[in-house]
Amino acid sequence: MGDLVVEYTGPRLTVRDAEAMYENEPRTYLFGLSGGQYVIDGDGVAAFINHSCDPNCEVDEMDGRVVITAIRDIQAGEELTYDYNLYDGELDDLAPCSCGAPNCRGTMYSEEEMAKRVKLLKQRNQERTTKEQRARTRP
Repeated sequence: MGDLVVEYTGPRLTVRDAEAMYENEPRTYLFGLSGGQYVIDGDGVAAFINHSCDPNCEVDEMDGRVVITAIRDIQAGEELTYDYNLYDGELDDLAPCSCGAPNCRGTMYSEEEMAKRVKLLKQRNQERTTKEQRARTRP
């Protein structure tokens, strides 16, 4: 527990450069760094660690490096996982999770992000309903 598993490696890009580079090709190995201005374009083993709502690893950012450490004993042959806690994606993208954990949220987004999304979707639906009501009442 607490042991270093692997470092998330790859070129560091600004978010703007990554968006331009992968405009027509979705890239799933971009790891957002704290501050939100840079990502790591994963090209090592860590880029293939899957999400789980009941993970055996966690991610830490230390001195500009992203490391994945064990949060419990991991058995030989057991899949390495961490909670992606995604944020700031497209509003209609649900990022479904099918990890199968008893506590599965059904999405790879963090609980905070999902609360924000629910609020925004309710707001969007309310605006749409108001607009439709106004359209029906116009002569």
